[in-house]
Amino acid sequence: MKQLVLDIRPDAPPTLDNFVVGGNEELVATLGAIAAPSVASSVASSVASSGAPIAAPAAAPLPGHIYLWGPAGSGRSHLLRGTLAAAGGRPTACLAAAEVGHELPQTPGLLLAVDDVDRLGDDAQIALFNAFNRSRGLGQTLLLAGKEAPRQLALREDLRTRIGQCLIYEVRPLDDESRAAILATLAARRGLRLADEVIDFLMRHGRRDLPSLLAVLDALDNASLERKRAVTLPLLREMMQAGLDI
Repeated sequence: MKQLVLDIRPDAPPTLDNFVVGGNEELVATLGAIAAPSVASSVASSVASSGAPIAAPAAAPLPGHIYLWGPAGSGRSHLLRGTLAAAGGRPTACLAAAEVGHELPQTPGLLLAVDDVDRLGDDAQIALFNAFNRSRGLGQTLLLAGKEAPRQLALREDLRTRIGQCLIYEVRPLDDESRAAILATLAARRGLRLADEVIDFLMRHGRRDLPSLLAVLDALDNASLERKRAVTLPLLREMMQAGLDI
């Protein structure tokens, strides 16, 4: 585990700082560079007030488009929204596939995120293809995410080719050792001791995406306080019998 921060509640707004990096150090660093104020400044200066593009300063080149892919629960959506949250004064927009219509925003200098591109309908695919074609002139950066590698996307060929020309990162899920360490650390910060057998049980039988694990931790914490009992495997089993979904 490479990074763990305090603000990691399931309801915490997604940021790059509260993403548990795991094996995604290079990806998070790249997204941080896109969101950096120096990049936003270069974007702003690359589009004249009339809307006509001019050359960006060589010292702060605009990063290329990025495509993130990985399984559900790997943090793709978190990374999209976290990058936009860190973008400072740069204009941003984030759209789910179902929200994309015939056109995408044409705001100069926009950092445009589109999530779940594998779910884009026919018109939305054309809109994204057109956004690629306009992006250089508008100084836009596209930040895209989907569940599969570009060659496996069931999209029109011209769009799939464009996505394949992006800087591509596979979002690597946390391994079980990292997940277990996160649970133990967060429990300790609450003054809650998780028995090793509880963590082992959750790793073997529970959903291992981080939001699900944190929801179970919240439930265990509440039950421990209400019943004045330590968090042990018998307590977890009782809660599961009472309806706790792990």
